[in-house]
Amino acid sequence: MNNGDTAWLLVSAALVMLMLPGLALFYGGLVRRKNVLSTIMHSFFGLALVTIVWVVVGFGIAFGPSVGGWGLFGDPTSLLFLNGVGMEPSETYADTIPFVLFAGFQLMFAAITPALITGAFAERKKFAAFVTFTIVWSIFIYSPLAHMVWSTDGWLAGLGALDFAGGTVVHISSGVSALVVALMIGSRRKNGEKMDPHDVPMTVLGAGLLWFGWFGFNAGSAVAANGAAAMAFVVTTIAASAGMISWVGVQYARTKKVSVVGAAAGAVAGLVAITPAAGFVGVAGALVIGFVVGGLSYLVAGLLRERLHIDDALDVFAVHGAGGMWGAIATGIFATTAVTGVDGAKGLLEGDPQQLVNQIIAVAFTVVFAAVGTAIIMTIVNTVFGARVPEEHEEIGLDLAVHGEAAYQA
Repeated sequence: MNNGDTAWLLVSAALVMLMLPGLALFYGGLVRRKNVLSTIMHSFFGLALVTIVWVVVGFGIAFGPSVGGWGLFGDPTSLLFLNGVGMEPSETYADTIPFVLFAGFQLMFAAITPALITGAFAERKKFAAFVTFTIVWSIFIYSPLAHMVWSTDGWLAGLGALDFAGGTVVHISSGVSALVVALMIGSRRKNGEKMDPHDVPMTVLGAGLLWFGWFGFNAGSAVAANGAAAMAFVVTTIAASAGMISWVGVQYARTKKVSVVGAAAGAVAGLVAITPAAGFVGVAGALVIGFVVGGLSYLVAGLLRERLHIDDALDVFAVHGAGGMWGAIATGIFATTAVTGVDGAKGLLEGDPQQLVNQIIAVAFTVVFAAVGTAIIMTIVNTVFGARVPEEHEEIGLDLAVHGEAAYQA
């Protein structure tokens, strides 16, 4: 066991946990004031829900022995209630830190992923439907994807697909699922109300906390305090900065306004795109990834909202879906042995087109798996509970109608 690695992973797990209240504030500021508490509750309560799911069966599905040898999901009974996950290192996944710390670090990834989806159905989904959806989606979508990508005997891992910290597992899966949920649940009722963010400073604070927590998200995924963690740390902030500048630049070219919300969204888009690539690309790759994703996400958000009239309330697909796809594909372009090592992975620019092919296969599979799985889950949830709140609840706001509380005094 290595004390430095253990200390870094303890800090990293805490940083990723901080991303959940950061996400709550980021999303909470973007909605109308009558729905801010309900939006915050999705992220906050989701952490508790997924923690229990992860401890009971999620970790086993993600990192247990592959069932049937197909590499699609692990045996949920193998690590039931974290049985056998103790204070000693694991030769397979965490050979210098306690295995229970590895489980705790991965728990935070599992918790934030379904929370990202909640931005698509903000202001209109029943709480019971949210709870059920989060539990079922975590078990049947997130954990199997984590197994396929990060387990030593996972199918996509065996294929050679690269995902350092969650481009496919976290961002593409949540972004695509968000788009499916938005399509199935329908648009918010406006009744002449403006849909502008009610508290932009809250959103910027949330974005800042997300950026801060992302250092644990990406650099922590090295599972050690080493050079890979250091490079992941640096390229993370480079891509976030480039994404912010790109989003604001493209938005200014179209609207002649320098948007503060756009700056926050662009930074998050940059963070999303660098996530799968953080341990495989250098500074130049991070710059390109960030500059491309800012404008890309802004244009996709506009396409969905203005042309297709899809009410993905908080642009989850544009930022996480489109951003995650670009980041995963870009990993296959910009991966470099200068970062991965002499015998490490390399991308198209260093003469390995197969890596790009592997990335495209992983992206395509994740899109289909998440879309079909989410559609099935939403259909079941809607049949059992009815996914959408009554019209009168949506009219007065979910804070009062569902939670019996108001965020602000009149």
